[in-house]
Amino acid sequence: MMKLVKKMSRVFLLAGISLFALTGCHGSKDRTSFEIPGEFDTSKNYEITFWAKNDTNITQTKIYEKAIEDFEAIYPNIKVNLRLYTDYGKIYNDVITNIATDTTPNVCITYPDHIATYMTGEDTVVPLDELMVDEKYGLGGSEVLFDGPTKDEIIPQFLKEGVLNNVQYALPYMRSTEACYINKTYVEALGYTIPDVLTWDFIWEVSEAAMKTDADGNFLVNGQNIMIPFIYKSTDNMMIQMLKQKEAGYSDENGNIFIFNDTTKDILYTVAEHVKTKAFSTFKISSYPGNFLNAGQCIFAIDSTAGATWLGTDAPLSDIHEDQIVEFETVVRMIPQFDTNNPKMISQGPSVCIFNKENKQEVLASWLFTQYLLTNEVQIAYSQTEGYVPVTLKAQNSAEYQDYLSRSGEDNDLYYSIKIDAAKLLLEHVGDTFVTPVFNGSASLRNAAGQMIENVAKSTRRKEVVDDAYMDKLYSDMVSLYRLNLEGGSMAEGKADLGKLPTASVALIATLATVWGLMIVYVVHEKAKKKRKS
Repeated sequence: MMKLVKKMSRVFLLAGISLFALTGCHGSKDRTSFEIPGEFDTSKNYEITFWAKNDTNITQTKIYEKAIEDFEAIYPNIKVNLRLYTDYGKIYNDVITNIATDTTPNVCITYPDHIATYMTGEDTVVPLDELMVDEKYGLGGSEVLFDGPTKDEIIPQFLKEGVLNNVQYALPYMRSTEACYINKTYVEALGYTIPDVLTWDFIWEVSEAAMKTDADGNFLVNGQNIMIPFIYKSTDNMMIQMLKQKEAGYSDENGNIFIFNDTTKDILYTVAEHVKTKAFSTFKISSYPGNFLNAGQCIFAIDSTAGATWLGTDAPLSDIHEDQIVEFETVVRMIPQFDTNNPKMISQGPSVCIFNKENKQEVLASWLFTQYLLTNEVQIAYSQTEGYVPVTLKAQNSAEYQDYLSRSGEDNDLYYSIKIDAAKLLLEHVGDTFVTPVFNGSASLRNAAGQMIENVAKSTRRKEVVDDAYMDKLYSDMVSLYRLNLEGGSMAEGKADLGKLPTASVALIATLATVWGLMIVYVVHEKAKKKRKS
């Protein structure tokens, strides 16, 4: 029996040492460079897959298809297979699933938060630093067969968003921010004038004023029995931007989480206050804010600038029946601010990453196609479909794009004024935008940020008590639900919480505990044996 224990203890000890080595080296195999082939072999054919997203916008689909057709005409030995998704989350889930079977796409439109998780696989995502500056095949390289942008022509703030651990892992594809779409007609009917820069106090005050009703229960401002003055589409962005404006903690590049602080609690109490009067709601609770805005049942609808074609009386992509649409004047403003002299708004939008493959020529073919997505032809065409802006100065400064911007309001389709106003908003405030730190787990933190607002709103609607005890439990629930590691961060009263240990660490601790347990059993047995002999 003890021979078996001896052998097992040795085995477990070796396993523990090996596991410790693996744990200590976690991430050390991630590549920071890609071995670029000296020449692109045009004598061989390559087939690459491209996963992209569109919001059931047929025009966007046609732009992707034309881009592929034009690219394949330039490189007839590269075939690009397009796979469309209606949700970035579905792309993310499919990529995660396919990493395990080594069947990831070649090129994927995604978000840096997602890429951080993709990188937990060994050599999964191709680092782009050396590719971008390669003399032959880099951005604007001598052997690139089309007129693409140079690295200096990509807007630096947008390019920086694809940097993880000081390595460029993604290129920006399109950029947007959030905007407040306002029913100016109703605001003025309530006796207010819309300022150039909105404040949170202004939004809340007008929203509460809009809740007045007549003897029949109809709202005075619109004469209807439905009015939700303020609806926010993305509550994760709401929380993140409010914290940034307040210069309060959220997270850092090292993955430390600071969101569970007193400022967050104050924000949540404010949300509860205005949910209680029914002056505020969210997309997840009430549905799409654009539908309420267009029906005259909402005054302030905050949504992405990329969603501008759905908002306003004359919105070309309005989701409600014509009979429900109410005539009103729409204006576009930055999201509300706490400090109007120092505005802050989030920069967001899809990026493009490339997945590693054994065939380096195949990866180079993927890189060439990725570059083609940044050409003026693709950038300008796609940006005109919604309130996105091109990510390159080359496209933004082109005569074609400037002409597009100058023709705002010529029609309610290509030149829809609200869409162009939303794009101009971002163009004028690029310097006021920010991005959140990206790390493995940052996507979960983003989800938790929005979920806290959603939970407080739902609890308030159910007439539950929202107090400090509620907040403490909410914080604890978010840490558990989203498996947030709070090392370096804090909980409500400043209590450090290490959150959930990584799986490898748990396995290591369990292994070492087993080893020591077996060793103790062995020592005790040996002592007992010697005692019997004596």
